[in-house]
Formats: sequence, C-alpha cells, structure tokens
Amino acid sequence: MLSPEQFFAFLAAAVLITVAPGPDNLMVLGFGMSRGRAAGIAFGLGCGFGCLSHTLLAALGVSALIAASPLAFLALRVGGGLYLVWLGCKAWQSRGQTRATAAPGRGEPLFRLFARGLLANAINPKVALFFLSFLPQFILAERGSSGWQTAQLGLVFTAQAAFLFGLLGYFSGSVGLWLQGHAHAGVWLDRLAGTIFVALGARMIAMR
Repeated sequence: MLSPEQFFAFLAAAVLITVAPGPDNLMVLGFGMSRGRAAGIAFGLGCGFGCLSHTLLAALGVSALIAASPLAFLALRVGGGLYLVWLGCKAWQSRGQTRATAAPGRGEPLFRLFARGLLANAINPKVALFFLSFLPQFILAERGSSGWQTAQLGLVFTAQAAFLFGLLGYFSGSVGLWLQGHAHAGVWLDRLAGTIFVALGARMIAMR
C-alpha cells in the first residue's frame, strides 16, 4: 500500500495539475456553461473516469519495462522527465488566452455526454504519455510491486479528477464568469502547474 507521505505528496501534485486550465477542464466548463449543470457534471465525470484506461496501461507498461530491462526503464524515466520539463515550459509560456467555448448538441442524453467525456480522455495519447511520465516518480522501491503502486496512484488521480471535474461542471457558470473577469488567474495557475512539471521532470531525470 501507499505510505501516507507518498499518498499526500502525490495527491497535492495531482490536484494542482488538474485545476490548472487545460483542454479537459475547459471542455467541462463549456458544457456546463452552455447546457447546464447536469451536462457539465456528466461530461466532467466521464473525463475523470477516462483516466482509468491510462492507469491500466501505465501499471502494465512500467512493470513490464522494469522486469524486462533496467536500461529500458532508464530510457522511460529520462524521456518522461524531459517531457514533463517541456510541459512545464509550455505552461509558463501561456498567456491565459484559452477560453471555454459553448458545446453543441443541447438535447444529448447525459449518459452519452458521460461516454463522450470518457472517450475524449481515454483516446488522448498526450494523457497516456503524461501518466507514463508522472506516476513512476512517486513509486518507492521499498513499498513493493511497482505495478501495484502505479495502479494505486492512478486510482487516486482518477478519483480526484472525477471529483474536481464533477464539481467544476456543477459550478461551471460561476467559474466561467469568474475566469472571464480574472484572466490573470489562469496565467498564474498555468505557471504554478508549469513549475511543478519542471521540478518533477528534473527530479525524475536525476533519480538513481
């Protein structure tokens, strides 16, 4: 099982990354603002639970690499660290110009909106690459199976993402209006997330 320190360190990083403006939460905002709370919640929950597919792939992939070749895992670690640093630099370059847009198809059933959110997240290769880069650095060798630890971390990420995206869908109207009046807030959230990405990427590359 995850240690308390491992759990809370990962949860804090995951929450900050999830709330930083990005494609998923901006889409949730768009659905909620244009079609109401129920639509925002349904799509948001779908986006959150879509992380389960990436959790499975990460757990299987990391375990297989460690078992097959320490050199291959080293390549994943360095490549993943560089990817996180790149994400951090991109976030720092953000001008806060992203906006939630209205979502079409007002009469679409809620279960279909949930499925759309699920699929949008599950087939996103950038999310899969992010999971492979982000989760392994919170694995502690002394805590046992790397695959099981990866799975637990992925479940924690999924749970907090589903909760926060659902909450965002519920309050989407108010949040959208606040963001429109405080454009600088999005910039600083991006920069905070960018700093976390760079720090985690550098830590991952430097790990022994």
